Amino acid sequence: MNNKKYPFQKSEADWKEQLGDEQYRVLREKGTERPFTGKYNLHAEKGTFTCGACNIPLFVSNSKFDSGCGWPSFDESIEGSVEYIKDKSHGMIRTEILCTNCGSHLGHVFPDGPTNTGQRYCVNSASLDFNKE
Repeated sequence: MNNKKYPFQKSEADWKEQLGDEQYRVLREKGTERPFTGKYNLHAEKGTFTCGACNIPLFVSNSKFDSGCGWPSFDESIEGSVEYIKDKSHGMIRTEILCTNCGSHLGHVFPDGPTNTGQRYCVNSASLDFNKE
């Protein structure tokens, strides 16, 4: 994780205890779940997707679309909920997205979305929780 101070903080030991192994790996160690395995990939209920670590609202269901990439995809985030970081890992340049409240890794955003925003937020299901409308 980066050393930036976020409004919602816990020790890494507390995060690990709260999240469990897979969520901790994705949210706190910048991991990625395997494509087409996440519980929210094909999820179509109405409601709000929240951070899996601190529960702040990140995406609303009407911004979700099926991109076919194997991860939940959104064309916009809730204003102020996502931080954008240049990511040069794995021999490519991407834009990582983090929760602005706790700094947890959500996934990446790409400028190839099919809607009028032109954005495709590619998010790990392990980074999300869902509050039904």
